[in-house]
Amino acid sequence: MKINCSGKIVIARYGKIFRGNKVKNAMLAGAIGIILYSDPADYLAPGVQPYPSGWNLPGDVAQRGNVLNLNGAGDPLTPGYPAKEYTFRYAENEAVGIPQIPVHPIGYRDAEILLRNMGGIAPPDDSWKGNLNVLYNIGPGFIGNYSTRKVRMHVHNTNEITRIYNVIGTIRGSMEPDRYVILGGHRDSWVFGGIDPTTGAAVLQEVVRSFGKMMSGGWRPKRTIIFASWDAEEFGLLGSTEWAEENAKILQERSIAYINSDSSIEGNYTLRVDCTPLLYKLVYNLTKEIDSPDDGFERRSLYESWLKKDPSPEDKNIPRINKLGSGSDFEAYFQRLGIASGRVRYTKNRKTDKFSSYPVYHTIYETFELVDQFYDPTFKKQLAVAQLRGGLVYELADSRILPFNIQDYAKALENYATSIYNLSKKHNQQLKDHKVSFDSLFSAVRNFTDAAADFHRRLAHIDFNNPIAVRIVNDKLMLLERAFIDPLGLPGRQFYRHIIFAPSSHNKYAGESFPGIYDAIFDIENKADQHKAWEEVKKQISIAAFTIQAAAGTLKEVL
Repeated sequence: MKINCSGKIVIARYGKIFRGNKVKNAMLAGAIGIILYSDPADYLAPGVQPYPSGWNLPGDVAQRGNVLNLNGAGDPLTPGYPAKEYTFRYAENEAVGIPQIPVHPIGYRDAEILLRNMGGIAPPDDSWKGNLNVLYNIGPGFIGNYSTRKVRMHVHNTNEITRIYNVIGTIRGSMEPDRYVILGGHRDSWVFGGIDPTTGAAVLQEVVRSFGKMMSGGWRPKRTIIFASWDAEEFGLLGSTEWAEENAKILQERSIAYINSDSSIEGNYTLRVDCTPLLYKLVYNLTKEIDSPDDGFERRSLYESWLKKDPSPEDKNIPRINKLGSGSDFEAYFQRLGIASGRVRYTKNRKTDKFSSYPVYHTIYETFELVDQFYDPTFKKQLAVAQLRGGLVYELADSRILPFNIQDYAKALENYATSIYNLSKKHNQQLKDHKVSFDSLFSAVRNFTDAAADFHRRLAHIDFNNPIAVRIVNDKLMLLERAFIDPLGLPGRQFYRHIIFAPSSHNKYAGESFPGIYDAIFDIENKADQHKAWEEVKKQISIAAFTIQAAAGTLKEVL
């Protein structure tokens, strides 16, 4: 709309995308400060009272949260390397991802005072309007008696280097101690952290206790299990990322999977799963063995209630599973190191609940009482999540053959390739003019599909009495995710190295498939040099095709 934000303070609604992306966008627009506020449209569910009478957000409460744009870097002063005593640190003004403008969150009562007298043009459509009793004019400046008013921001941040603590526990594997299954979650919180992270930290502790009881009965897993309680997640995934950086060489050689144990609920409607396609089949099988905690599904399985409430958009006969984005501690393990990863928790009804996250997320009212009285009074939802997370760890650590299904990955790749091709077709003429072809990508996906089918045919006839043969196929399964890692990383995001999956450049919380191609096409019509822009699209297609073809090669029979 050609509104000049240079030298201005801007105000933006929380929700829909990661708050750090909003700050980045404000900086790119030239703003000198940004105020973030929680609008009732995004944080008040209809018919629900504000806390403590209900689970809605009171008007005087602000959502906390980091606003870094780290792109997987970890500690802003030591990107790529563990922040140990001996590590070289960048100067503060060279730190990665720290905003260069002041940022401050406020509640909607305070926001209404600012917005009520905003001048400028009306919003372009109703989607810009929240549920406050104001016009939602865009500005700049104020109107009427307030036309000479200005906003002044006083933000007093204290930056310091301080020690953080990860707590690591290990059960040594009895047969393959050099193969690791990791269950990790953070324990630090904004204020009380009643949901985030305590519902996840409690699940982690209970899973550890359950495995301890099995050990006291004489059981030992075939493979090593590592339990991790991460520190400083809320400051930018620091604890988990620094541990991954410190142990990267070992983890790349030995890790089978990383299962995340952040918040186990963000709603109480149905299950939500985000994971690598390698885990689809295992997740489906385990949920068929777990009792559903949902009302009306007594004596039925978690799989049944999940399927009924949230079927896959692509196949109504199976429940929805989402792509991994970021926003929690699996990021370094999946996006940088290529370790198969997954996360599960209970969520809201995405068909009817349009508010962002749960209303009191990251506020002072995120308490134990919030969970106990409103979200999960019987704790059955958290129990189901604990059973699923624990089941994933158990099967990955104790199954003779790793319970990964490569044919599910092949099917996912075909869907992702079709999706990115369909996205590009709105530029049909430019595709022709610049001779852009997706043939190599589809050819590589077909080759991968054939290799996956052949691998599973051979797997059905494996000699279980030959430990070398078993180890060979398990290594192929373990290392497949690693085959999708490009050591050069994505353009402008060197620590996001997975060619198939990455957090969206425009919303860190969301996962994007074929991110290199997607980012190259995004907003391409507004690129100044069209030839160069479409050459970048061709480059990213070729990288994706090569990577998939190379991954297919890892599945071939050893000669």
